[in-house]
Amino acid sequence: MELLKNKILQEGKVLSESVLKVDSFLNHQIDPELMQEIGKEFATRFADSNITKILSIESSGIAPAMMAGLYLGVPVIFARKRKSLTLTDHLYTSSVHSFTKNETNDISVSKDFLLADDVVLVIDDFLANGQAVHGLVDIIEQAKAQLAGVGIVIEKGFQPGGAAIREQGIRVESLANIRSLVNGKVEFFSEVNAK
Repeated sequence: MELLKNKILQEGKVLSESVLKVDSFLNHQIDPELMQEIGKEFATRFADSNITKILSIESSGIAPAMMAGLYLGVPVIFARKRKSLTLTDHLYTSSVHSFTKNETNDISVSKDFLLADDVVLVIDDFLANGQAVHGLVDIIEQAKAQLAGVGIVIEKGFQPGGAAIREQGIRVESLANIRSLVNGKVEFFSEVNAK
């Protein structure tokens, strides 16, 4: 998705060979027009998947998931990382380790919103080591729902998460797949393949 790649090149900040900061449009401040286009792209890619729900994780996955839900015409559920006074039992839970924050959280989704007859699309902002996706897929399996696939805004293809998830036979659609962040430069897989 060229619009997203251009935004990454213009506004993304490479903090190390494994960390890309995109808080000006995705993780802290959100670019609504970009999110709208991201939502349309996910809806197009998964149009024939009979999706009934979208599942994401708080907080950075919510904006792209909402826009995809708008275009697919389905509800969006997000897994919570923190306990809530109103969300205390009757939950699906899984444990997720965050590479960026170097912390592990139990995520949870109410059993009221994820049912066995649902066809679920997982959407998240980043895919690096795949821990968030594994946790969300675990919740879908607990609900005995069907996984349609995984939509990722930015994949760090040089890290093992995407390959491991694809090896399980799970469909992964990444809108921007980064090959390298070496020397402070963002290099996408499509650029390398085109040469």
